[in-house]
Amino acid sequence: MIAAKIHSFELDLPSMSQSLTITLTGTTDLPPGKVAAIVTSLEMFERPPERADPPGTEGFSLDPIERSDIDRYLRIYRQLGERWMWFSRLVAPRAELEPIFSDPAVAIYAACFDGQDVGLLELDFRVPGEGELAFFGLDEPVVGKGAGRWLMNRALELAWTRPISRFWVHTCTLDHPAALGFYRRSGFTVFKRGIEVDDDPRLTGKLRRDAVAHHPVIA
Repeated sequence: MIAAKIHSFELDLPSMSQSLTITLTGTTDLPPGKVAAIVTSLEMFERPPERADPPGTEGFSLDPIERSDIDRYLRIYRQLGERWMWFSRLVAPRAELEPIFSDPAVAIYAACFDGQDVGLLELDFRVPGEGELAFFGLDEPVVGKGAGRWLMNRALELAWTRPISRFWVHTCTLDHPAALGFYRRSGFTVFKRGIEVDDDPRLTGKLRRDAVAHHPVIA
């Protein structure tokens, strides 16, 4: 017997007692106040060949963020991610963030240049045998100067010194348009794609109303 094709599925919407039927064969309209993204997940099962740091990146350094310094982390997170609608850490209650920061299996670093915080690297090893590149970002002034490759080299070094057999990351269509290609060039392979729907953080005050201008607010 041939299984029938699935043409739609029911999606529970966060923060509201709503559900939405997503069609798999066309366009689905979202309720006002919602944002959606296509999420692509990538993975690797061994450390890729080492790549040299780009010329001119000698002035970059990694600075571990103190586990008690959530405010510094959130400041960098907003600085880097507001233009790409990073908001999961901004909407999470402090009581939810504290256990993550205090867990020794989570490693969080600021990328620094000329004494300034210009990037964020968060590695999550809470699943035995796995590492997740949870957050990876750089501020606009250093993008295009080799900083991305420099930071990825550090991420791979730190991840594969751990006893893991899998390292993975996800990106989405709200992120920098070059992110997916960069991860693939870094040795990751795509293994899954999904749809993420959430409340627009600009309507709740978690992001500026004029943030992410390329993705207009629909209230």
